[in-house]
Amino acid sequence: MTTRRTLLGCVAAAGLSVTGAAPAWAQEVTLTLHQFLPAQANVPKLVLDVWADKVEAGSEGRIAIERYPGMQLGGTPPELLDQVQDGVADIVWAVNGFTPGRYPRTEVFELPFMVSDARAASYAYWRMFEEHMAETDFADVKILGTWVHGPGMLHTKTPVSAPEDLQGLKIRGGSRMVNQLLERVGAEPIGLPVTAIPESLSKGVIDGTTIPWEVTTSLKVQELVSNHTEFDGPAIYNLTFVLAMNRDVYDSMPEDLQQVIDANSGLAFSIFAGGTQADADGPARQVAVDMGNNIVTVSEDDAAKWEEIARPVYDAWIEDVKAKGIDGQAMIDEARALMEDYDPAMDTWASE
Repeated sequence: MTTRRTLLGCVAAAGLSVTGAAPAWAQEVTLTLHQFLPAQANVPKLVLDVWADKVEAGSEGRIAIERYPGMQLGGTPPELLDQVQDGVADIVWAVNGFTPGRYPRTEVFELPFMVSDARAASYAYWRMFEEHMAETDFADVKILGTWVHGPGMLHTKTPVSAPEDLQGLKIRGGSRMVNQLLERVGAEPIGLPVTAIPESLSKGVIDGTTIPWEVTTSLKVQELVSNHTEFDGPAIYNLTFVLAMNRDVYDSMPEDLQQVIDANSGLAFSIFAGGTQADADGPARQVAVDMGNNIVTVSEDDAAKWEEIARPVYDAWIEDVKAKGIDGQAMIDEARALMEDYDPAMDTWASE
């Protein structure tokens, strides 16, 4: 990888051709894409591979993207953004919440009962990324996409329909925001990477987990628990993601190949990614239905009790980010307004 980058940098700097008569960048540029899920999981299959294929096609073969699922390049999921910053990988797909507090502005979309629609939230997230995060939280990398998953929910060994049903249970939490809510209802939040969920459930390390429907099939969660709790209206939690690229690698590419990357990234791609991930919830939910599992749906009226318990999580977050010079309430208000402004006609990336 170092040799490739050195060669490309020298060629670009000298303005020389590789073969003499051919343009300097006629050769193939190979980029590595690193992420933590198995290759057959929904996000790699339905989002990342689609993105990479479109970039390769748009470059007419001048860009090749090598895909490394399941942390095949080494390290752990919380290290992915460091890896892309340090050049271990050229591109990574990462969960911001794996490094709690490091990307504080993204957490506005991780607050409990904040997000109702993944497309609307992904739209708002990109808009707020451009306005508030590009030169702060993510100044060291080039962000290609920002999105959230479909509604986060509970998958448990015993039924959960009210907050008190979580009392004393060990629950894998997906973010520090949902972990604070779990603590408030008397559960014990357990920090685990998503890939550790199956073994932890089977060995009794945890009594349940918070994840969206779509990832349950690749983890076989429906076989390990028989109760699932979803919410009408806003979800109990969401996670935020980024697709990030090493800035030096991007800058070393010729302008026309940068344009290929840019044309397949940004607002429209973010909406597509969040929407596609949410659309995968339905088939995964059907697996649980077909197995005869118990699905509890908390109505919006009944969710009011949960939301009341969650209010101090908002207050704590606002106070926390205030110490970092961030107006948390203004971020919340802006996120809500932008989600309201979302128009389904904006979901155009797949057809472009």
